[in-house]
Amino acid sequence: MTESLPVARAVDHGFAKLMPDVDRERAWLLTVDGAPQSYVDLDEPTHLEFEYAQRLGHVLDGIGEAGRPLDVVHLGGGALTLPRYLAATRPGSRQDVVEADRALLELVVEHLPLPEGAGIALHAADARRWLEGAPAASADALVADVFGGSRVPAHLTSLEYACEAARVLRTGGVYLANLADAAPFAFLRSQLANFAEVFQELVLIAEPAVLRGRRFGNAVLVAGQLPLDTPALARRTAADAFPARVEHGAGLRKFIGAARPVRDAEAVPSPEPPDGAFGIG
Repeated sequence: MTESLPVARAVDHGFAKLMPDVDRERAWLLTVDGAPQSYVDLDEPTHLEFEYAQRLGHVLDGIGEAGRPLDVVHLGGGALTLPRYLAATRPGSRQDVVEADRALLELVVEHLPLPEGAGIALHAADARRWLEGAPAASADALVADVFGGSRVPAHLTSLEYACEAARVLRTGGVYLANLADAAPFAFLRSQLANFAEVFQELVLIAEPAVLRGRRFGNAVLVAGQLPLDTPALARRTAADAFPARVEHGAGLRKFIGAARPVRDAEAVPSPEPPDGAFGIG
């Protein structure tokens, strides 16, 4: 069944819309309260429209042997863009998607159904609570893309949360998070300080204009216990339509500066984006 009309529905945490892309026959944009959340092409699940999603895809592509199935946890569901991507690029992967908004999950699977045998299990649950109940050393990758409205909830910004992520990952596992901030980067620096406390390797991927403080924007945080192939990652991100910079090592330590880890008691949500920061025109 081909759908061509927008779908709009109140969900548990806002008002969601699925809007068809006039340029791609079975592609859809998901927004919640007007903020773009996900883009999915049902005919081409390997197409990642958003720049930050492309960067997450580059990191996932570099985990282990190309095409090998992975065990992946996704915190934040949206329209299930990256789970669909991994089901296509790494058949046989086992994926758990944790989304607090049950009504949003129901809307997505109703109108943008998952392919048969995708190996994707959906959980309507709080991301932190679900993570705390997950088995230790059970995931090859943990992808965090959780926004309450347009902000990362406070309980997903603390050192204790970072420790839970490290516990659930295997030794060679990789943590990836989509974050957003602007100069002077108090939030982003604190997140890096959190993960530097419990992971051996850190990488930050963002557009140069964002890192120079010229505008509010997305940054992808990557953490692991084993060395990350930063040269390969830098090549992939440099080849994108909107090239990004890969910061690591001494450059990243300089960026973190005097920032310190933030514990649960003082954790705060990510900053509110300025009007129009992620507008859809």
